Amino acid sequence: MPTSSSPSYAPTTGETRKPGYRHLLATPGAWSFLLPGFAARQPFAMLTIGMVLLVEHTTGSYATAGAAAAVTGVSMALCAPRAGRLADRFGQRAVLLPGIALHAASVASLIVLALAHAPVWALFAAAAPAGATVPQIGPMVRARWAAVLDGPRSSLLATAAAFESVTDEFTFVIGPVMATALCTGVHPAAGLAAEGTLTLVGGALFATQHRSAPRVDPAAAGSGAKPASALSVPGIRALAVAFLGIGSVFGGMQVSVAAFSQEIGNPGINGVLYGTFAAGNMLAGVVYGAVTWRRGPRMRLLAAYACLTVACTPLWLVHAAPLLGALGMLVGLCIAPALITGYTLVESLVPAAARTEAFTWMTGSVALGQAAAVTIAGLLTDHAGSHAGFVVPLAGTIMALVVLLGLRGRLVSRPRGVVAGGVIGHRPSVTVD
Repeated sequence: MPTSSSPSYAPTTGETRKPGYRHLLATPGAWSFLLPGFAARQPFAMLTIGMVLLVEHTTGSYATAGAAAAVTGVSMALCAPRAGRLADRFGQRAVLLPGIALHAASVASLIVLALAHAPVWALFAAAAPAGATVPQIGPMVRARWAAVLDGPRSSLLATAAAFESVTDEFTFVIGPVMATALCTGVHPAAGLAAEGTLTLVGGALFATQHRSAPRVDPAAAGSGAKPASALSVPGIRALAVAFLGIGSVFGGMQVSVAAFSQEIGNPGINGVLYGTFAAGNMLAGVVYGAVTWRRGPRMRLLAAYACLTVACTPLWLVHAAPLLGALGMLVGLCIAPALITGYTLVESLVPAAARTEAFTWMTGSVALGQAAAVTIAGLLTDHAGSHAGFVVPLAGTIMALVVLLGLRGRLVSRPRGVVAGGVIGHRPSVTVD
């Protein structure tokens, strides 16, 4: 709901009045980072499943494999924002190149330890740096979109967020399949080895595309003063909680759908059921980005999150696979709008110098929520079956929705003046609720 005191954005061209994927992909310089960015982010979806399959093969325990994967997820969630902050300060290339080298070395160490049947504590010790050094390609691509769409093309930011959401989901459809095929058809370590190799090669190709990277202020980078963290913005903290709830849906669905498939005596249907969930997410992302919305992003986020919470409510009551597939698709349809609108709000809440860090807080929150949900849902399903595990997405979204409603006033962008060369410039106005 627009307010009289809030800035508004008036489209200046026919292109901005009807933003769409064709206009977005016609942005000068976009393909120079999109193609290498897609290749570089593919390994991220292969890491967890590759680790689980390798560790389970060498230890014979899914519990140990899941715990190692959880260590990786938590480590990434804690360290990703620091990497994003360094990228904002010193440039993406300066952070990415050493990061991909360290990640490849950590993954190689994990493979060697697993194949050598090293103690569990040694696997965990290798899993931590493997997660800490995961290159944050997705947030870096989003930061590049925000940079190239600044100014007259800023109305395409929501479309860019939708495009990135679809790309992420497509990655998480292809990556696990590729890793599983390599682990089962070639060698148990092949999936993880491919992940490390693709990270090294794809990350290096992405880093070479420096023209589209957000600009870094040399004076600020060399001043030695620590810039304010993106998390100091109240709205970013509220969005981080919202993304924790979304992570609880991903983690809870993964465990509970797998357990449900086992309970009905048809474990092979797990991929189909989770695939419908992913398909709903992708479909909603495509449609959402093609629509011109009249309501501001805050109102859209609250509505989308409320719908997501309602969609998660009946999951724990389902006893038939077709119904679970339909409900899973409905949940997926509700996730994409919440994710896309959340990323759109990030751009309007933080200055350009903190965008990469802000985006990594969001992806880190999803990873942390997912790791917590996998752990809790696993415990619940072991003791009370898959229906108990489906309570985790519902509880996570309810708590996040309550926080969002309580902090909704912080999700409004504020005008920020930036002093440059004695002239005070103002950010382009945007539509807010």
